[in-house]
Amino acid sequence: MQEITTRLPGRIEGGVTSYTSDSDLASALRRAAAAHGEHEKRTGTTDDNWPDWYAAYMVSEQSGAKPPE
Repeated sequence: MQEITTRLPGRIEGGVTSYTSDSDLASALRRAAAAHGEHEKRTGTTDDNWPDWYAAYMVSEQSGAKPPE
């Protein structure tokens, strides 16, 4: 028997997201921050709506959906 500790992208029921620990959530926030920095470089502007962008990115990362642009 093998314990499954992580899920592959797209292997979670649609709309259901969760983080198993505070370090898991912190890692997701760091990945979202890095991706958002790239987003701002592409657009050439700062994004005052970053909380919504982070949320959309984090949900898409877990659900396997296309991340925000």
